[in-house]
Amino acid sequence: MTHRYPGSHVFYRSLTRDFPLAERGDGCWLVDEEGRRYLDAVGGAFVASLGHGVHEIADAIGEQARTLAYVNGTQFTSAPTEALAEKLAMRAPGDLDQVYFLSSGSEAVEAALKLARQYWVESGRPGKHKVLSLSPGYHGNTMLALAASGRPRYQTYFKEWLVTVPRVPAPYAYRCACQGEGACPSCTGDALEDAIIAEGPESIAAFIAEPVGGSSTGATVPRLSYWARVREICDRHDILWIADEVLVGAGRTGTWSALEPYGAVPDLLTMGKGITGGYVPLSALIAPRRIVDVIAKGSGALLHAQTFSHHPVLCAAGLATLRYLDTHGLVDRCHAMGAVFHQRLQVLRDLPAVGDIRGKGLLAGVEFVRDKTTRAPFPRASKFAERFAQAAQDAGLIVWPNTGQANGTDGDLAMLAPPFIVSEEEIEEIIARFARALQLVVKDS
Repeated sequence: MTHRYPGSHVFYRSLTRDFPLAERGDGCWLVDEEGRRYLDAVGGAFVASLGHGVHEIADAIGEQARTLAYVNGTQFTSAPTEALAEKLAMRAPGDLDQVYFLSSGSEAVEAALKLARQYWVESGRPGKHKVLSLSPGYHGNTMLALAASGRPRYQTYFKEWLVTVPRVPAPYAYRCACQGEGACPSCTGDALEDAIIAEGPESIAAFIAEPVGGSSTGATVPRLSYWARVREICDRHDILWIADEVLVGAGRTGTWSALEPYGAVPDLLTMGKGITGGYVPLSALIAPRRIVDVIAKGSGALLHAQTFSHHPVLCAAGLATLRYLDTHGLVDRCHAMGAVFHQRLQVLRDLPAVGDIRGKGLLAGVEFVRDKTTRAPFPRASKFAERFAQAAQDAGLIVWPNTGQANGTDGDLAMLAPPFIVSEEEIEEIIARFARALQLVVKDS
């Protein structure tokens, strides 16, 4: 059966393609209504970290819904909300211990940016209003999060509605002249200080960035000194650092927080995706008491209303997810299998069009190029990443395409982020199906 616009009442994410109807999930696999099996090599959208069909999560959701489905966060708290906040605070880096629950990553980013602004206003410094972000970078599709995202293509239709966010070059070693080894401003973090001085530190409220690159830079991993340098710069200029771990947190890079190997603590942290493994939509903003106290002694509330914030059923799913991760040692398993994953992926480097393979834990980006020597990207008109993603799905492999990272327009990536339960045999199958799909796309290019 064909499912596509306009033959359905669904307003699909794409209006120009057919959609298989997914009927059930089992571990790392999805099965459509015709019985065809797909190896979900990206967890849908970097979400399904536990795999599909975990009964413990479903049972926790059902039990909480039967007990207490909904209360509004302005009127009540609930047992799962209190318990999940405590557990996330225990796992958070440094002094981050106050947890504000929302539904999506974009909402968590909006809340973090608004909290940063509100903090400075209530601290008596209303001139601090600007936000800096990395480019390329991505923080969501609500308007302030979109403004902070260094992805020009996403902003094309909405530029007149967006605030100006000054950009800082991302530490993107593959496309840097120093190849990540030199003293260039982008790779050391000095580019942040250059941007702060250019804008005026007295005007800057916050700097937001993903600790490890997400889809916008294809899982780039900054050098170990990078985030300590960012921390030092932000402290010296009195700027709040927001770490966006919606995609890269909750164990995805092999540690609970992607920042753990860097030994640097942000002022605010956002989480999402993996904190419920995709079983329900839940995100979180985590802040320190030193920031929340200013709000408590001032206006008394974060000015960010959301009907489904602090939702009991969503928090019950988060609690069950943390229990499952701990019981099965899945963050440690992600770390161990991540080493296997990246070692096995190296065979793809010999294939045509593969320019680079990078990442950390069970997160990887494969960058495609027209010329391996010059690293010249394919022209955007060729839609290489999109064609590859479709060829991979036709081969029974789900990947995540991304474009524009090379220069804002050109550039093609395929992202991989399998569930933490992925086996070595399934990793080999990912590689085999990836190679078959790529060979077909290269042949047709």
